[in-house]
Amino acid sequence: MKLVILDRDGVINFDSDQFIKSPREWNPIPGSLEAIALLNQAGFRVVVATNQSGVGRGLFDMSTLNSIHAKMHKLVAQAGGRIDAVFLCPHAADSRCQCRKPKSGLFLDIAERFHIDLRNVYSVGDALRDAQAAISVGARPMLVKTGKGLLTLEGGQLPAEVPVYENLAHAVNVIVAIPS
Repeated sequence: MKLVILDRDGVINFDSDQFIKSPREWNPIPGSLEAIALLNQAGFRVVVATNQSGVGRGLFDMSTLNSIHAKMHKLVAQAGGRIDAVFLCPHAADSRCQCRKPKSGLFLDIAERFHIDLRNVYSVGDALRDAQAAISVGARPMLVKTGKGLLTLEGGQLPAEVPVYENLAHAVNVIVAIPS
């Protein structure tokens, strides 16, 4: 099975320092929905792994988060694509959970659910923690400059082996061009 793991905020949709707290605030980055469709057309299953500490902070509840994800699924489907599953960490940043990226919990859950070894699975994110989580399970991290991507690059801590792309569409074009 071919699989790609995507972060949500800053990769698929525009990010916000005030969190995405409602479906109205969830707006796709141009080209991201079509990129997901391209992955599907190339035989990839697509999953999302996302920290959603707004739930743990009480900024929105799971019902609202489900509504946000319903909008995401609907718009991806309208673009001809599909997201097979969303894995999320609802805990606040100060929690001691194992699922909040950069920890590997979400990735290990994906591996278990899809019965797949994550070595060589592409993982696209916009933050250092996305790359760290991918590296911890042997996945192949990619960074996009959208969302927190430019700040991540300026931070100077991104491992040299992590390739950087303008946005999800550019990263996906590289992924689908690589022979499987």
